[in-house]
Amino acid sequence: MTERASVPPVPATPPAQPREKGERSPGVKLVIAVFIAVALMVPLLMVYGLLWDRQQQAETAQASIGQGWGGQQTIAGPVVVIPYRATEQQTVTENGKDVTRSVATIRNLYLSPQANKADVVIKPEKRKKAIYETVVYESQISGSADFVLPADIARHGVTREALLLDRAEVRLGISDARGLVDGNSLAVNGAPVPLQPGKGLLSTGNLGTFAFVDWTGGAPMKVDYKIGVRGLGDFRLVPRGVDTRWTVKSSWPNPSFGGDFLPTTRSVTGSGFTATYAIPNLALGQAQVLTGDLSAPQVRYDDGGGRDYVETAAVEAVAAAADGGSSEASGGTAKAIAISLIEPVDLYSQVDRSIKYGFLFIGFTFVAFLMFDVIAGARVAAAEYLLTGIALVLFFVLLLAFAEVIGFLFAYLLAAGAIIGLLAAYSAAVLKSWKRARFLAAMLLGLYALLYVLLNLEAYSLLIGSVLMFFALAGVMYMTRNIDWGGVGKKSEVAA
Repeated sequence: MTERASVPPVPATPPAQPREKGERSPGVKLVIAVFIAVALMVPLLMVYGLLWDRQQQAETAQASIGQGWGGQQTIAGPVVVIPYRATEQQTVTENGKDVTRSVATIRNLYLSPQANKADVVIKPEKRKKAIYETVVYESQISGSADFVLPADIARHGVTREALLLDRAEVRLGISDARGLVDGNSLAVNGAPVPLQPGKGLLSTGNLGTFAFVDWTGGAPMKVDYKIGVRGLGDFRLVPRGVDTRWTVKSSWPNPSFGGDFLPTTRSVTGSGFTATYAIPNLALGQAQVLTGDLSAPQVRYDDGGGRDYVETAAVEAVAAAADGGSSEASGGTAKAIAISLIEPVDLYSQVDRSIKYGFLFIGFTFVAFLMFDVIAGARVAAAEYLLTGIALVLFFVLLLAFAEVIGFLFAYLLAAGAIIGLLAAYSAAVLKSWKRARFLAAMLLGLYALLYVLLNLEAYSLLIGSVLMFFALAGVMYMTRNIDWGGVGKKSEVAA
């Protein structure tokens, strides 16, 4: 019998390496890290709420300082207000019938100067209440205005004979008269006249000061005035006249110019600023003679943020009460310039912007932990992700708390150093290696340094941040290109 040739046995395929009990796949670890990162957005939003609350407290403290010093100041005028006789038609009901009658009344004519020149000196000062600090100022305004009664005044619907020139008034509008200081004066054609309280202009809520002037004859009149006023925040001037020229000087090195007109020339140095304004009547778009006062303007700053000059409804309500309920806001809307003595670093704005990058710190740190976990084999538990994320959120709380006391820069260095040291020590225990901990600390140091650069390069922060995110994503994709996210470890090499 022929013997059959023996066939060598085919080696069996080795069984798949069994997964350790309780070990998660890389995909599950990624999902857990992402879930915890998203959950940490809640405490980040709570930090936003804390920031808003502290900002409100700071504004309340500033308002408290302003109560005894003076609030935002708006200066308007001078303007000559001349009463005149007018006739108006009134319809009344008598015996069930409407009857129209002509009633004699007294109204006001508002005459702006032919030329108004003034030198303004703003002296800044810092005031504190508790831990909050704000900038207040005292402004000294010295100017002269030339008034000429137009020969063609009848074109404005008022005859010269109807003018009560002996009852004329020179008015200066000051929005917060509490800020007036000693030494204010007004002279007409070189003769001093006493200033009276109240009766300002509508654009300042009818608040300010005025003087009685007997302008019988209507000859050209020169008004010299000196006004000292204290204020808080913005300083605003309302131009009135055919030709308005102002020169504003201050020792404050960080002004913000806004309003309807920007300076014709300006010089800003470390020792202060000088700004000059030349505003012709054609640019104002206002007649020299008005039968109604100008209502409150709105100011838009040159930094792109819109802000109301004053709340128009509130101003008109004050004016209506002062005029016995008959406001004459028919002359149009006033225009204004605004100068703000801003802080070079607004700590609340800086903290607000830094919180917006909170996800960046959480994301980069979690990615580093995940890479050490799935590539280097260092196990990182969900609780360790959570504690690390809470520490990263705590950075912004520390930053806000210290910035209110020692300033933003030193607060940033202190908070960043504390969090980097804390996470370096903690990650050494979690990752079982001081070498890995030093890598994580170096990464956080780079992130905090980058964030500080982004906070100071606002115009390019989006560009730099997006480029950084691109390269970070590219690096993670490269390092995890061989990860089997559904299993454990790297993909098996396919035999050739």
